[in-house]
Amino acid sequence: MNATLECQLELIQRGVENLINKEELVRKIEKSIASGFPLNIKLGVDPTAPDIHLGHTVVFRKLRHFQDLGHKVFFLIGDFTARIGDPSGRDKTRPPLTEAQILDNAQTYLDQISKILDKEKTTVVYNSNWLKNMTFEYVVKLAAQSTMARLLEHNTFKQRFESGESIRLHEFLYPFMQGYDSVALKADVELGGTDQTFNLTFARDLQKFFGQEPQICITMPILTGTDGVQKMSKSLGNYIGIDEPAPIMFEKIMRMHDNNIVLYFTLLTDVDLQKINEMESVLGNNPSTSYILEIKKKLAFEIVRTYHDEDSAEKAFNGYGTQIIHGIPEFSIISFPQPVAFVDLIKELFSLNSKSESRTLIKQGAVTISGEKLINPDLKLKLLEGMIIKAGKSKIVKFTT
Repeated sequence: MNATLECQLELIQRGVENLINKEELVRKIEKSIASGFPLNIKLGVDPTAPDIHLGHTVVFRKLRHFQDLGHKVFFLIGDFTARIGDPSGRDKTRPPLTEAQILDNAQTYLDQISKILDKEKTTVVYNSNWLKNMTFEYVVKLAAQSTMARLLEHNTFKQRFESGESIRLHEFLYPFMQGYDSVALKADVELGGTDQTFNLTFARDLQKFFGQEPQICITMPILTGTDGVQKMSKSLGNYIGIDEPAPIMFEKIMRMHDNNIVLYFTLLTDVDLQKINEMESVLGNNPSTSYILEIKKKLAFEIVRTYHDEDSAEKAFNGYGTQIIHGIPEFSIISFPQPVAFVDLIKELFSLNSKSESRTLIKQGAVTISGEKLINPDLKLKLLEGMIIKAGKSKIVKFTT
């Protein structure tokens, strides 16, 4: 715990949307510095989907900030709560996941977050360890600590109630379960997106009931997608996956809306805030196209380096702008495994939303490789220099060494 109070606050507050509340956080940090004991920092995720995109990483990066400051980080897998699904932002009840789906998704999450978090300093916990053995009597005891009026402060519940949409009773239990996770871990700080504000503050109520100091709630902004309008989402096709090949990731960042530049630098990189403020000032004064391209390339380099390596980022940086030859984007063979699954290749090359979409495109005979139509999505391909892949009428790429 070598960092001063001021240094810790500066890093912790970087990019934060809301902090409840700062005075309590200051006291907790001061106590931690004086005692030498780290704070317990909690981030819970329900593994309802297997793939992580840059939008997910915003809060993971904040968790890494706490690691860098020497605090104890708990990455909580909501394997029990995922069976209900967080109702936040949902106008309908989530379909339940099977235990096998949850565990598969959880493992994929853990594999991917190692690109952001220090695995040696990350304590992974599963909330089924304390939730699945609760007696009905204990659940009733928990439920007695709140009122229906308090639960209807949850925007999702309120909107669905007022619009006549059904709310299943088990969904009302979700805030209790997430809140109890904080009790079980004795959380000093919990992180989440802005859509998690109700659940995070609800946990404070439960902690007080159990005689604990209430946790600090830190919410991070929802990342805008590459279109610069809607939140990043695979279903909207405006996402950048952290497992995408370096040149594709670089290309997507270069093509994204210019409105995202400052937000992405702030939330997705460690570039000094003063430099970001200077960029923002220039961007607000109608800068030249060359300036915008220059800082976009810096942004793309920083992000690609984070999820790949320095060498991959440099190749993508130096190659951008020379990739388009006679109107055909070029990609290096070394960006992909050899052999590569056909369905995965088409999904990544053309930024499709899912493997299912890729599989359908192939089966429909819409994909050709060097003029030959291939309709078996289960093929394994060896990529060769000069190979041209075309999907549909307008999607086309060429491979180089």
